Amino acid sequence: MNLLEGAVAVVTGAASGNGRAIATAFAREGAKAVLIADVQREPREGGRPTDELVAEAGAVGRFVQTDVSRLAELHAVVEAAEEFGGVTVMVNNAGVLPTTAFMEASEAEFDRAVAINMKGVFFGAQAAARSMINGERSGSIINLSSVAALRGTGDLPIYSATKGAVQTMSFALAGDLGRFGIRVNALNPGVIRTQMTESDLEMVSDGALKTIPVGRFGVPGDVADAAVYLASRLSSYVSGSSLVVDGGMTYAEAVS
Repeated sequence: MNLLEGAVAVVTGAASGNGRAIATAFAREGAKAVLIADVQREPREGGRPTDELVAEAGAVGRFVQTDVSRLAELHAVVEAAEEFGGVTVMVNNAGVLPTTAFMEASEAEFDRAVAINMKGVFFGAQAAARSMINGERSGSIINLSSVAALRGTGDLPIYSATKGAVQTMSFALAGDLGRFGIRVNALNPGVIRTQMTESDLEMVSDGALKTIPVGRFGVPGDVADAAVYLASRLSSYVSGSSLVVDGGMTYAEAVS
């Protein structure tokens, strides 16, 4: 359908998982260029690098080594997009999933999660917005939150806190940036089957499956489809929203 024809996108954390699926989906939908901002080029799940898949799908794929906790590196990847006309879609997807229980959590683990999950999103959005405003371009900023932001998760206290911050941050930025033609939305995945969830958590289990009304776990393609919608003209009147992609899990828990 070429829903993103001519778009120039930056996707953080796009070497693997949801970010990898989002980047390749953008290319299939006609994006001109997709910049892969990650700490490493090699996919965590194995296979070819994302920038090669993006190029195969018809867009320019560019890997830019990026630690989102470092502002200079965030600015560098946004500046790299100027070669293609400037960023029009920013997806702040990079994140970590700390699993330490509340009473055992360390300051170092907390600080790392805040630096990547919160600071990286805030300043990634800021760098993209500045570029869009200076270039007089409208655009879409998509911040990856989580269903953990909506209800909290007792066994993931640090993660829930950081994703809750992303949620409210997205609402605030939508109010601030709308006058420039920049839309900002949060995307809230549920249990998505990725290398991270399968290796770092026991989330993908029969017990977890029973809490999902549609009867299956999500896959990165589900998140990518939602990101395409939020990046495209189909959502031109959608800003300050929270798009939940969880197979009905949050609703089911709320009414149980």
